[in-house]
Amino acid sequence: MSESLKITTMRERMDRLQELVEFTKNCQKQIQDMYDALGWSQDNEQHKEPMELCPYDPGHRVPVRSMERHKASCYLTKMGYSSEEQAEICDTSPSYINTSIRSLTMDKSLQNQVILQARAAAPLMKMEGVFWQGHYSYQPVDVPQNHKRAVCDLTVADRLALYDHVIGVLNQEKAVAASGNEELYVDLVSKLKKAEEQNEPKTHLELMAEMRDYKRRRQSYRAKNVHITKKSYTEVIREVIQVHSEELARQWKDEHEEEDKEKEDQDEAREGTSQRRRLDERRSLSSESRRSRTRHRRSREKSRERESKKKKRKRVSRSPDKHHDSKKKKKKRKDERGRSDSS
Repeated sequence: MSESLKITTMRERMDRLQELVEFTKNCQKQIQDMYDALGWSQDNEQHKEPMELCPYDPGHRVPVRSMERHKASCYLTKMGYSSEEQAEICDTSPSYINTSIRSLTMDKSLQNQVILQARAAAPLMKMEGVFWQGHYSYQPVDVPQNHKRAVCDLTVADRLALYDHVIGVLNQEKAVAASGNEELYVDLVSKLKKAEEQNEPKTHLELMAEMRDYKRRRQSYRAKNVHITKKSYTEVIREVIQVHSEELARQWKDEHEEEDKEKEDQDEAREGTSQRRRLDERRSLSSESRRSRTRHRRSREKSRERESKKKKRKRVSRSPDKHHDSKKKKKKRKDERGRSDSS
């Protein structure tokens, strides 16, 4: 029974194998027909550009020549940067090539190390005006590629620690570069004397200095500077005296100009004071005349008021009723007198 089962299973396997072989042959035939229809050949497949897998996404197969560019964009997309933000981000490292500007590239591990060192050096408790350990981030963060991510992912203390680290590293590099140029500021004369005494091998700068002095000692160099080298002692002293006399004349002229300016300022000040006095006198006279005029006006007004009051009083005393009564009394007296005369 077991032998019959084995035979049937072997036959089934052979049948399936035969089916697979026929299927593969059919597929190869279809592919060959497609190549023939397109005019291609299978030999061109060997000359295809080699492909590589993306380290950030295994589903990406990219040509070798564009792998670096793809890795940069794929890394940014994995970090969550949008296409607009990726368009704004640019690599500035080529701008610092062959320039005196120093730059520093920071990765995630270095950034985390700097933050950990700053947090370890910070105080444990809160202190006014100082960052304590609670101000620093505890989890490692990816290096931000724009200002928005730097503000969101890093705290103020983290950004300050990174800034201090970058400034310190660049200052050290600057000091090292400056120390390499110390030979430019060395006293070459003393160094040459020591070298002659000790018979040490001369440096390139010392050899150049010797060559410069040798050229200066040549006759052709002296001939070009005859107006300096061929002067007598009297001519040199005459020029020195001339220079000193010109300097003294200039100083004397400056002093006289300062004195003249001081005198002019004093005269102007005196004229200003005299003009002020005159103005004050005129103002005082005008004020006195105004006062006298006001007094005369007031006295005239008062006299006019008095005269008008007197006239009013006279008019009131000579009213028409009283005048009529006085006439009647006079008539009565005349009548009485006439009666007395007739009797």
